[in-house]
Amino acid sequence: MPQQDRAYATREAILRAAAREFDLVGYDRTSLTAVLTRAGLTKGAFYFHFASKEAVAGALIEYQHDLWVELRQRWHGRELDPLHTLIGMISESADRMADDVVLRAGVRLIADREVGYPGVPNAHLMWEKMVSAYVAEAGARGHLREGVDPDAVARALSGATLGARLISSATTGCADFPGRVRELLALVLPSVANDAWLSAADDRR
Repeated sequence: MPQQDRAYATREAILRAAAREFDLVGYDRTSLTAVLTRAGLTKGAFYFHFASKEAVAGALIEYQHDLWVELRQRWHGRELDPLHTLIGMISESADRMADDVVLRAGVRLIADREVGYPGVPNAHLMWEKMVSAYVAEAGARGHLREGVDPDAVARALSGATLGARLISSATTGCADFPGRVRELLALVLPSVANDAWLSAADDRR
């Protein structure tokens, strides 16, 4: 294997090993020894790529941030109506969380930092703002039931999704998170979207 490929493989092994530890026990309870044991690497190999455990955590946080940006851009580029775009993003996000431990670790790390480090931007509030914007746009297009408050929908969806993720993570390692999210959407949508939108959505299936 060429040296550059070996270096990439080693870096990825460190990230995945650290991600599994962070996902299981969180940042504070993860030791460098545990990461090295899981990765099957020496301290020398680790420090060639990362200066510290904190640096690995930063790389995982950056990974999850970049993935969410890419996901939003891709769904926006499909030029669907706002509710279909929102449903698609939420559903795919749940699928990614279930399948990708590196992503899950990044999400847990940023959530833990929001609790422990005041002043760090709150990802959940940013998510609420995004959901509210999509729901408000759906209202402007005439796709909502009368009296629906986009901010209230955003708070309910974000809170319920977060709760589903925490329960799923604790009970199935996030394996049933996609199913929980789709159940949630199936319950919420009929109270948010009007009959015309729901009928058109059924016709598309």
